[in-house]
Amino acid sequence: MPDITSQELKQRQQAGETPHIIDVRETWEVEESRIPGSQNIPLNDLPGKLDELEELKDQEVIVHCKGGGRSASAKAFLTQQGFTNVRNLLGGIASFNS
Repeated sequence: MPDITSQELKQRQQAGETPHIIDVRETWEVEESRIPGSQNIPLNDLPGKLDELEELKDQEVIVHCKGGGRSASAKAFLTQQGFTNVRNLLGGIASFNS
């Protein structure tokens, strides 16, 4: 699945869409800033949360972090676990907030 740009995500949110966004940064990072509607699951906690995410396996899931590295790992992990539509937010929240 192709990754998503901040511009595309903002346009979709402005159009009223509510894609499922998982923020894989640490909790303290999320306290500084967050994308509206995102769910925080730190990257290291992701394997233990798979049962909670089971219903999203065939839905679009957008993952993001600060700059894109951790979310690229999250995308790879979720894809290996059978998620079929995982997209990484290019440039992370740094890009989204600029």
